Amino acid sequence: MIDLSLSAMAPPLPRLRSDLDFMPSPLREQPGLLVRDPFRYSTTTLVIPPLLARCLGCFDGEQDEGDLRATLARLSGQVDVGEAVRHLVTALHDAGFLHDDRYAELREAKERDFAALPARSPAHAGNGYPSDAPALAAWSRGFFHGEAAPAALAGANGGVLGVAAPHVSPDGGRASYAAAYRAIPPSHAERVFVVLGTSHYGEPDRFGLTRKPFVTPFGEARTETALVDELAQAAPGAVAIEDYCHAVEHSVEFQIVFLQHLFGPQVRILPILCGAFIEGPRVGRPPETNDGVARFVGALGELAARERGRLSFVLGVDFAHIGRRYGDPRAARAHEGALVEVAARDRARLSRIEAGDGAGFWDLVMERGEDDLRWCGSSPLFTFLRAVPDARGRALAYEHWNIDEASVVSFGAVAFS
Repeated sequence: MIDLSLSAMAPPLPRLRSDLDFMPSPLREQPGLLVRDPFRYSTTTLVIPPLLARCLGCFDGEQDEGDLRATLARLSGQVDVGEAVRHLVTALHDAGFLHDDRYAELREAKERDFAALPARSPAHAGNGYPSDAPALAAWSRGFFHGEAAPAALAGANGGVLGVAAPHVSPDGGRASYAAAYRAIPPSHAERVFVVLGTSHYGEPDRFGLTRKPFVTPFGEARTETALVDELAQAAPGAVAIEDYCHAVEHSVEFQIVFLQHLFGPQVRILPILCGAFIEGPRVGRPPETNDGVARFVGALGELAARERGRLSFVLGVDFAHIGRRYGDPRAARAHEGALVEVAARDRARLSRIEAGDGAGFWDLVMERGEDDLRWCGSSPLFTFLRAVPDARGRALAYEHWNIDEASVVSFGAVAFS
């Protein structure tokens, strides 16, 4: 009998990081599971062959290398699997994909480097949008059919306070981006834009702030550090200053590009990342159940009331995420099948947003005990509705986009007055 186990005292394998991106390999010649680090602690991308991908469950912090060898032997029908096991463990370790000393070193180094930088560098230039200024200017103009300065929203009652725009890939959400940014009056050029973005990677019930200016190919947008400090002092337990998530997050960066296109490279900003709200909603209560969230929203509300004529809000938000990429068993197609019901539920939430009804909006988000639509923008929207309770919205666009053949994202544009 061949013993596939290691010593009974063998330490467990490190846990696989749960915050990685996993998706089917797009390479026909290299099938399997593509794994990458959205935080960019590691720049490595791995494609794990199908058989080895089925073994990743062994990296749960409880099973050891003997369990991994036994699993692979059972799946492959082969006994001599030692080399494949060692290669898998080494590759995951070297890439920083395991909760071990290698990952800790990579994370510490990246976060330390970001904290020391004088400015926040563009993370998505060359991917989400062009990486040189002339090409970016032409690309940006294309959203507005060549208009350099989109016209203000006609008939806005009481003047525009701000807009909600998507944070999906701009080329996938062109109509909604254009509708949102057309609604910002040219007279807002001298205002400070409070950019409330979805924090895809930050801690829940936390708000990520940074004092760094934001650099894009257009130039350097100026962050209002005095306002950053004011919010940090008002709600210290709810704030992460120089939050590393800003280094990789796109939900704010895309908005900065459009603001610079409209109002010049040195547009003034107050960038805020809003983490998911879980403490209150977990027990069926509103997010303000968390004292830190309540303090931050209150401080932002005081700031908005005091500086009403000096601030303009931009929310970087998407709506539903449906389909196989997001864990659903069935493929999703835009505006078809299950997405018809999703659209109706999206519009019900939008009606509460238009009415300025933060509590009613959150009731719909949590109506099934959790957000089964996976709105990627609930936190910024709720934060704004609570901080600016007299705001009323007007939906300007609503779209679906097949982000891949089996997955759909919904999003839109709203102008607030």
